[in-house]
Amino acid sequence: MEAVIDRQAADELAGHFAAISKHVPLRPVRSEGEYDAAVASLNALLDAGAADESHPLADLAATLGELIGDYDEVHYPGKDVAPSEMLRFLMDQHGLKQTDLADELGSQGVVSEVLNGKRELNLRQMRALAGRFAVPVAVFVEDVTLRS
Repeated sequence: MEAVIDRQAADELAGHFAAISKHVPLRPVRSEGEYDAAVASLNALLDAGAADESHPLADLAATLGELIGDYDEVHYPGKDVAPSEMLRFLMDQHGLKQTDLADELGSQGVVSEVLNGKRELNLRQMRALAGRFAVPVAVFVEDVTLRS
């Protein structure tokens, strides 16, 4: 379906956009102040249930998250972290033990090998962990330049 925006539709959209913008800064983030406001708005949306993909505001939260992410990439570049370190960090943040990851990784022995860097995660495991911790699969993909 092709979207057609005539003058009347554009005026209507402008009104809706102005109303949304009073609550959510839905524009590129250009300063620390705008960044703080965008993060606060995103947190409020998530607290209201927008983390659930079926929530009516989920796409709004996702769009705001991407605008925040664009600013983050430029102003707060992340360090490359080995998948085992990321997994250990996420486990600590969520108060999990090795046995808690049996559904995602397998036996406690497998989890131990992953955490000790003796075993790499496969794609199924990466997807399962990404789902459990609500992070992108990419955080579990090893950068070969980290190996030494």
